[in-house]
Amino acid sequence: MAGIGANPLDAQASPEKPQASGTQTLMRGLALLECVAAGIGDVKGIAARLGTPRSTTHRMLNSLTQDGYLHHVPYKGYLLGPKLIALGMRALEQRPLVAIARPHIEELARQTGDTVHLGVVEGAEVFYLDKIPNTRGLEMRSRIGLRMPLASTGLGKALLLGLPRERWPELYDHALRLTAAAPERPPLAPWPEFESRLAAYVDRGWSFDLEENEIGIRCVGAPIRDVRNQVVAAISVASAVPYMPDERMEELGPVVRAVADAISKDLGWKRDERASGHR
Repeated sequence: MAGIGANPLDAQASPEKPQASGTQTLMRGLALLECVAAGIGDVKGIAARLGTPRSTTHRMLNSLTQDGYLHHVPYKGYLLGPKLIALGMRALEQRPLVAIARPHIEELARQTGDTVHLGVVEGAEVFYLDKIPNTRGLEMRSRIGLRMPLASTGLGKALLLGLPRERWPELYDHALRLTAAAPERPPLAPWPEFESRLAAYVDRGWSFDLEENEIGIRCVGAPIRDVRNQVVAAISVASAVPYMPDERMEELGPVVRAVADAISKDLGWKRDERASGHR
């Protein structure tokens, strides 16, 4: 019971103090984890960054290590622990690629009026995960679930930008064999020309399909990267030749790449400003 003259609001407010203290402790713990993730692994450095006494910092480090959120290596310092690795993997599982990319590619389709695709590598082919139709009334043979050769599509060539160059010839040969077996398919450029173009695409960060997959259709593609800086998917903007003159394709390149980069950032990717392109 509150004493005579005591403010009854004090009694109501007092339970909130432990909550505030608990929140502060939680935020300090999260800030500590961010320090370790940034490469600060020693007690002195972490305490300086957080502005906490070394004794307090040491206690937090011990608690997080015992619970598996950190790992201590003698004479080297602290690293992120197995629980954080597991949580990171679970976070990726809970953010499926299509759901993350969909608002970005819908907006890209709205801005361009063209068909937008999302795809991933499956062997020597690109698998179409999603498709946003164009608003021009054009029909394309692409569809969700379709597989096409990596080397003959703008979407596939964007995915090739993340594969080792030594794999390019075999993937080119795969597309060449399919083209030879289907006379209605457009011919691929000779290998020296194809390789030169692909090398230029690597430098720029986007790719072109110059009617190499479907007569009358051109595409501009760009790769999507994950937190490890690995290409995990790609997007492309596709339209009929009258809507895709050379000048417009050059203008669309940076636009498509910017959208691919935005999706990449949602997957945890961070641009390396020291690198040219995404190499």
